[in-house]
Amino acid sequence: MMDKIGDSVKYIQQFINDEPIAGIILGSGLGNFTNEILIEHEIPYGDIPHFPVSTVEGHSGKLIYGVLGGKKILAMAGRFHYYEGYSTQDIIFPVRVMKALGIKTLLLSNAAGGTNPDFKVGDLMIITDHISFFTPNPLIGKNISELGTRFPDMTEPYKKDLIVKAQTIAATAGFDIKHGVYISVTGPTFETRAEYQLVKILGADAVGMSTVQEVIAAVHMGLPVFAVSVITDLGIREEENAITHEEVLQAAKTAEPKLTHLFKELVSQL
Repeated sequence: MMDKIGDSVKYIQQFINDEPIAGIILGSGLGNFTNEILIEHEIPYGDIPHFPVSTVEGHSGKLIYGVLGGKKILAMAGRFHYYEGYSTQDIIFPVRVMKALGIKTLLLSNAAGGTNPDFKVGDLMIITDHISFFTPNPLIGKNISELGTRFPDMTEPYKKDLIVKAQTIAATAGFDIKHGVYISVTGPTFETRAEYQLVKILGADAVGMSTVQEVIAAVHMGLPVFAVSVITDLGIREEENAITHEEVLQAAKTAEPKLTHLFKELVSQL
């Protein structure tokens, strides 16, 4: 694993001239965020040694190096999911590579189904905690001591100081922002009515198919994390509950300006 990380880092370093301060992973339908980046290089995932390749609509599949909020960053336009058939090691590999390239903070976004009755489609939810029991833990197997400890502490996977900064940014910009617990499932099916009810009973405000494995890998390596869910559908509602991926992408696109502002301002304060 360390050799593979080294191969990827060596290749990417051909295209970057300074250590990025942050890594950003963009969720479904949020690729237009990259328009705010002063792009210096775009590297297709397929060109990077040992990198997986995105297979999902709404994930363009390239690593972007550039400037956002006056700071050098790396952004993943497209991530990898367990439901695509990738292993947990594939899913977290880019996080490990970005850490080796020097990032000091990891920012993540995702599209999620809301189970909190106070939420509406298009809301942004700052993730304050997560439940990961429904997806395989990416640290199962022999621990790589060069990356982190065998038993990482997960009492604060999402850094409180970053959450406070984000709250202030949203308030200053005049838009409402929610807070809540995110639960990760494997997908690719959207949840049944009974599953949405279970998610709510378990104490989660939103459910999705990504993020927690990447966060676990980041915490393992000592990377501070901030994450936001875009509420793209509502899981508990009385009317017809059919949900399509196209609807998810459209809802994410509508919420994207607020997310873009939030991440841009947050990066500028790192």
